[in-house]
Amino acid sequence: MAKLEQLELDARRAQLVSDVKALVDKYRAIFGWDVPDIDDGCADTLILAAIRQALNRIEQAQADAAPR
Repeated sequence: MAKLEQLELDARRAQLVSDVKALVDKYRAIFGWDVPDIDDGCADTLILAAIRQALNRIEQAQADAAPR
């Protein structure tokens, strides 16, 4: 049987995807303020890579802080 945490995440997975898409849109818009002729595909790739790096850092910090 799935854990309660997994069930809760499954119920909100679509919202999580929507929120990440909104985050990419937000940062693409910020880039657009500085560079009017920006390549949206390139910007999205860079933004997603930065989000992955941030998630990795957060995950590592949690692992480092976990009791052993």
